[in-house]
Amino acid sequence: MAEALGVDLATWQGWETGRRPLANVKAGALLNLRRRLLAIGADPRTLQLLDPAMDADRIISATIHPDDTAPHPLADWVHTRDTADMIVWALNGTVPPALVCHPTPGRRGPVAKAPLLPMPDRRMFFSRLREAAESALRAGEDGLLLHRQALYLCSYDGTPEATAWTGQALYARRDLVTVRGWTPHWAAARSAAVALARLGDPLPLLDFIDRAMAGDDTAETANLTYWAYWLGSIQESQRDDGFMRCGHGHWEPVRLLRGLTAGLHQAPAYVDLHVHSLWALLTRHRWLPLADPEAAERLYTYTSALLDRRVVSRRSGQELGSVHYVLRQHRN
Repeated sequence: MAEALGVDLATWQGWETGRRPLANVKAGALLNLRRRLLAIGADPRTLQLLDPAMDADRIISATIHPDDTAPHPLADWVHTRDTADMIVWALNGTVPPALVCHPTPGRRGPVAKAPLLPMPDRRMFFSRLREAAESALRAGEDGLLLHRQALYLCSYDGTPEATAWTGQALYARRDLVTVRGWTPHWAAARSAAVALARLGDPLPLLDFIDRAMAGDDTAETANLTYWAYWLGSIQESQRDDGFMRCGHGHWEPVRLLRGLTAGLHQAPAYVDLHVHSLWALLTRHRWLPLADPEAAERLYTYTSALLDRRVVSRRSGQELGSVHYVLRQHRN
């Protein structure tokens, strides 16, 4: 590989082992590396994950080794699902959905199955992340983004003590979930409800859908816009959560349909949120099943199974029935 890429062996080994962070490579050299990897057969989608992987490294490093003179990376921009998946890969070994279908080639000698942080580093990461979340809360409006994103990532710490802390911190924000319609804290309330669902309590998420989304055009727009950003339909990085309320005129409904459809079985804890979001998306864009018949057929299969199993709330069941009806019409 070193010979094929035109670098010395020590450099390539340093990138593989992490001794030399890829983010420290000069911009021109990194661009040349991407182009050369593509030329010798690297998967283009995997190459696109280099950016979120470097963002994940930056977030993890800044959390474990904080710099009091610089803002935390989670306060700088709204991170995406790809970045979150890369962070979680390092924390608990869960392979990012974008890489699940890729075969893992055999290697000589002992090789880690995942880029998993050593246990002391994982404990330090979550400990410092909880400190960052508490500090951001004390900062008021200026700490909204950092607090929301840090608290969300804290919910991936499955130790009993951490789960208790995260649950308490999230329940302290539960008042936000019960507010009707759009508020400046809408994104924080959404993240809190989603994190509580991951921890095993779906009721705040159901309350949030009923009170803070259903029937409010601004909130419904914010939800679809955030999904579009989270799933990659919006390519431009966003510096804060304000873009959700205004909407974003340049995202692909078809790509969002595919992402939400995949999420129906990838994230069962959030199935009600996926159902409501799909219902809202198809209500606004009834032509979507015609634009991607394969995705529509997969969604029809998933909705049929969910309706048979009756595993969603009453509201979600009604919305699921509406989605199923629209899809059936296009099949006929």
